[in-house]
Amino acid sequence: MDTTTDTTTGRRVVGEFLNKVPAITATFWLIKILSTTIGETFADFLAVQVGLGTAVTDGAMLAVLAVTLFAQLRTRRYTPWLYWLTVVLVSIVGTQITDFFTDQLGVSLYLSTAVFAVVLAVVFTVWWFQERTLAITAIDTPRRERWYWAAILVTFALGTAGGDLATEALSLGFRNGVAIFGGLILLVWLARRLGVGAVPAFWVAYVLTRPLGASLGDLLTQGRSYGGIGLGASVTSLLFLTVIVVLVAREQALVLRHGVRVKGDRPAVHPGRDLAWAGGGAVAVVAAALLMAPGAATAVAGPVLVQPAQSSGSSSGTSAAASDATSPLGDLRPFAAITDDVAARVKKGDLKGARARVKDLEVAWDDAEAAIKPASPSGWHTMDSAIDETLTALRANPQSPADCTRALTALQGVIVTLDAKS
Repeated sequence: MDTTTDTTTGRRVVGEFLNKVPAITATFWLIKILSTTIGETFADFLAVQVGLGTAVTDGAMLAVLAVTLFAQLRTRRYTPWLYWLTVVLVSIVGTQITDFFTDQLGVSLYLSTAVFAVVLAVVFTVWWFQERTLAITAIDTPRRERWYWAAILVTFALGTAGGDLATEALSLGFRNGVAIFGGLILLVWLARRLGVGAVPAFWVAYVLTRPLGASLGDLLTQGRSYGGIGLGASVTSLLFLTVIVVLVAREQALVLRHGVRVKGDRPAVHPGRDLAWAGGGAVAVVAAALLMAPGAATAVAGPVLVQPAQSSGSSSGTSAAASDATSPLGDLRPFAAITDDVAARVKKGDLKGARARVKDLEVAWDDAEAAIKPASPSGWHTMDSAIDETLTALRANPQSPADCTRALTALQGVIVTLDAKS
C-alpha cells in the first residue's frame, strides 16, 4: 500500500488515508458562502467592467479552472489555498454553465433546475456504486476525488438554477432569498441534530449555500433604491475576499503546524475556537458593510444617476426619456437617459464617444440585474437582448452608423413598450 511522509511531523501516513478536502467546520461553511459571491461577482467584473465580454470570460475561466483542478488532483495532501481557489473557480464555471443555458439558449429555469438535479443524482449513483460511499471524509483516492469535484461542479450549477428559479421566475427577490435559503440551511442543521445522516445533510446544505451566497451578495451590492445595502460589487468582492484570505491563511498555517489530519485524528484546534474564528469573520463582514454602506450608496448606481433631462435627444425622435417609474421592471428612466445620450452622439457622428458612453449602460444594467429581473423575467430578457444588440453594434469594428442607429432605435422602442405595459 502506498505511503507518504508528512514533511511537517515526519510521520509515515498511509496514502489511502490522506483526505484531500477540509474538515466540515463553521469556518468551512463561511468560506464556502463567501466564495460563492466572489465567484459570481468576479466573472461579472471581468465581463463588464474590464470589458472582456461573456465569451472571453467564459473561456478564460474554463482554462484557469482546468489548470487549477489539474494541480489540485496532482497534490498528495490537502492544501487549503489550492483547494479554495479551485472551489471559487468551480463556482464561477458552474454559474456560467447555468447562465449559458438560461440567457444564451433560453432554457427555462424550471427545466434547467430539473436537469441539473437529475445529473447530480446520476453522479451520486455512479459514485456510490463504484466507491460505496459519498462521504467527503473519505476523499482519499484519485477516483473518489474526481467524483467529488464532478459533484461539486454540478451542485454549483444546480444551486444557481434553483436560486434563480426562486428569486427570478418565482419573483421572490434577493431579500427573501436570504431568508428562505438561510432558513432551509437551518432546517438541514436541525434535521442533522435529530438524526439525519451526515452525508445527505452535507450535500443538501452544500447545494443551498450557492443561492444563499448569491442572494447575500445581491443584498450587499444592490443600491438602496432597489432594497439593497448599496456597497457595490467591487467593495463587496474586496470585503469578502479579505475575509476569505484571512481564514484560508489560518487554515494553511494549521496544516503547516499540525501536519496532515488522518482518519481518527482529533481536530487540529478545538471546535469552539474554530467557531469563534468563523463568527469573527461573519461579524467583520456585517460591521464593514454597515460602516461602508453610507459612503458607497452613491457609487453603486454609477451612471444610473444620470437624469432624463440631461439627454440631448435621440437619433430617431423616439426618445425613451419620457418613460416613468411604473414599467414592469420598475424605473427605466436612468437607462433611457443613457440610451438617448448614446443615440444623440451617434446622430452627431461621434461614434467614438457613443462607444465609450454605452459602457455606462452596460455597467448600470448589469449592476441592477439582481434587483429588477425578478419583477419581470420576460421583460428583462427582452430589454437585455436589445441592450446586447446595441453593445454589439457600437463595438463593431468598423462601426456602422446605420447599424448603431437601428439598434438604438430598437432599444428605445423596447423601453417605451415596457413603459406602456405599466
